[in-house]
Amino acid sequence: MKHCSKTNAALAAALLCVIASAPSVARDITVQGAHGRTLTITDSSRTVSIGGAITEIMVALGVGSKLVGIDSTSTFPPDAVKGKANVGYLRQLSAEGVIGLRPTLIVAMDSAGPKQAVQAFEAAQIPLLQVPEDFSEKGLLDKIALIGRAMDAEPAASCLARAVAQDFDYLRQLRSKVTKPVRVMFVMSLVNGQAMAAGNNTAANEIIALSGGVNAITDYDGYKTINNEAIVAAKPDVVLTIKRDKDSFESAAFFAHPAFALTPAGANKAFISMDGLYLLGFGPRTPTAAREVATKLYPQLAAPSVPSHALRAEQECRP
Repeated sequence: MKHCSKTNAALAAALLCVIASAPSVARDITVQGAHGRTLTITDSSRTVSIGGAITEIMVALGVGSKLVGIDSTSTFPPDAVKGKANVGYLRQLSAEGVIGLRPTLIVAMDSAGPKQAVQAFEAAQIPLLQVPEDFSEKGLLDKIALIGRAMDAEPAASCLARAVAQDFDYLRQLRSKVTKPVRVMFVMSLVNGQAMAAGNNTAANEIIALSGGVNAITDYDGYKTINNEAIVAAKPDVVLTIKRDKDSFESAAFFAHPAFALTPAGANKAFISMDGLYLLGFGPRTPTAAREVATKLYPQLAAPSVPSHALRAEQECRP
């Protein structure tokens, strides 16, 4: 049995860690995924994970060895995903590539596609668990619980969820100190001078709220391209974006853009760029990512480094 660290942990957490280390017995497991669909899982020994947060949670639960394939958004932890078969982008999956891995289970975000690929999985009679897209604290904790049950790792999932909840508690304490919320515009990309910005019901909108900011764009849902007039009218104090290999929105383009130059963000060169999965993935590191954004939005909140309970739990909770 793996030794579980008790550093700064309550006795209850230590006991839970020990329980999580107990070996599990193979059994049929019934779960309810997106849209209320019920699935009975008989074998998870060859699992394909489609969604960076799903993969991250599985590794944190100690079941990464069951993964025979991942999608291209599954980039963390790097050592755990290195060498795994890649079945393509979350929404542009290769059905043949997935089926060719002979999976006994596919666990995918509900947004995975295209539709034809999902239909091919069903035609091949491969059990498919679709995980609901819910960009919220509860949604993340429910995601951990669902994946834990599906992978027969419920004690470890309870341990991890408890740690993530502690990180959310600390984030709430930090957020309560914000007296004047700043206006944040999340820009997904800047193509031909046109910005694609996040509105309501997006992961970006929620991460802004968790960080103590307010979304500068509130008149539409999802991600849409906006014109220069809309950028100026939004009056963002800060522009937030993600780092990626293709179509990245870099600081130089932001500083040179005529519309952003007329905003408070442009005047103050307030530009934040972070790793996409870390910032928007809604996995175990989400409270820590939101805390990092908060301290960038409000430098006065910066405090001595507070360790992430979730990252520590990834070692303590694994069997």
